[in-house]
Amino acid sequence: MKLTPADLLLDFTASSVVSAATAASYLDGEVDLPFPPFVAAAFIVATFALISLSGLKESARLAFVVLSLHGVTMLILSIFAAIQWGQIGNEQLRQNWHLGSTASPSFILRQLFYGFCLGMLGLTGIECTPSCIGRIKPGHFPLVLRNLHLPAIVLNTVMSVLLIAVVPLPVLLDGANVLSVLAQCAGEWLRRLVVADAIIVLCGGVLIGILGVCELLKKLAHDRVVPEIFLHPMPVTGAPYVCVLFFMLCNVVMYGSSGGSLTVVSNMFSLVWLTVMVLFPVTLLQLRFNRGRLPRDTRTPLSTILLSLVVSAVVFAGNVVIEPSTVGYFAAYLIAVLSVFWGTQHQVQLLGIVYWVYDQYPTLHRWDASKTWGKWLVRLMARLKRQPICILVKTDEINHLLHMILYVRENEETSCIKMVHFCGEEEDGKGIPSELEANAKILDEAFPEITIDLIIVQDTFTPANVASLARRLQIPTGLMFVSCPGPRSRYPVAEFGTRVISL
Repeated sequence: MKLTPADLLLDFTASSVVSAATAASYLDGEVDLPFPPFVAAAFIVATFALISLSGLKESARLAFVVLSLHGVTMLILSIFAAIQWGQIGNEQLRQNWHLGSTASPSFILRQLFYGFCLGMLGLTGIECTPSCIGRIKPGHFPLVLRNLHLPAIVLNTVMSVLLIAVVPLPVLLDGANVLSVLAQCAGEWLRRLVVADAIIVLCGGVLIGILGVCELLKKLAHDRVVPEIFLHPMPVTGAPYVCVLFFMLCNVVMYGSSGGSLTVVSNMFSLVWLTVMVLFPVTLLQLRFNRGRLPRDTRTPLSTILLSLVVSAVVFAGNVVIEPSTVGYFAAYLIAVLSVFWGTQHQVQLLGIVYWVYDQYPTLHRWDASKTWGKWLVRLMARLKRQPICILVKTDEINHLLHMILYVRENEETSCIKMVHFCGEEEDGKGIPSELEANAKILDEAFPEITIDLIIVQDTFTPANVASLARRLQIPTGLMFVSCPGPRSRYPVAEFGTRVISL
């Protein structure tokens, strides 16, 4: 699905822009900046881009320090706010309740629904977990999701109650640094601590966005979804400078096209995040119906999948109702990114169109500056088409092999397919299906535009052997296609790193 990397790219970019813009807004609300807030936001993004170019990578220790500082700050704020609540009693709570209950019941219900839709955004961050799934111990991913959800739910609930009980409702509706206003109950020192903590956490969000985009683009480059130039490292630091520069460009385009408006970018980010959340239940549905044989440790009940899909759709619709104009920004960004990914995956087709246009103008064939363009385009298309794809086959059933060949022809731009069969450790070829070689020749003749090479590996089908084969053939494991393993498979499919393309 091209939507997944496109949406993740938008999510990381929007997260970084919103974090930087919000940090600049916090600063602007506490001190008189000598320049507009969007300049401070641009400076924050540029600073962390330079830090990324210096070679900084993900650090669990740094994340733990930031998390500890944030946890301690919120605990201190909660304690002093609770003390303030105890001193003033419930008078402020009653006033806020009276001010909020003067409207009609329908208005109150509508505001509660809007609050629910906006409150769901407090769970942002869980969309980053798939990028680090390989470093999570087997069976611990549900625990990671639980540990991300519970603190966010508890903290948001506690802070919401304390704010309503201590801070006047007009100040809350103003929406400017409400936590720093709450911290004022303990004095200026706590207010400064809360602002500093907010800025540090938000700057961490900028850094996470940069690192997330770099990991995403490097993975896509390894799988040839985007050009391999994204893998080029800096000579000294080894940082993927092309990824960082591309990320900076995305930030400039997104923030500049919104007119430097934090409101527009925040609302757009909410739609991007909700779209990513919709992909989780959609993916589970596809796995259930298209890959039912795929072995897995746990199975999510169908009722839970459908409920999460409905809730995500309702919350998405609610955020659209709150700010309908944001849909235009979201659709424009999504279409633009999808177009880029489509172009990178159809380079040969686009080059063919360019060559056709070039061929329509004979004058270009005579000019010294352009007469070699045709040969250059042909060589480039031939080089791209020669990049091999590997399919790992177990059976010699020609209908099954045909299905895999058709998938490759429709989804990958290649004229070279390596058909590989692991036949075990028997040197006499006892494990080779009897019709495999003949059927491979039939398919090779049936697809004259594709060269199909049959490779027999005298070894067992294990993750280590597949990785060794990938290095030998110089084909990424993400471009090695297999059929869906059954329940009796000795190894989880994730250990192979291959792509499952058929039942």
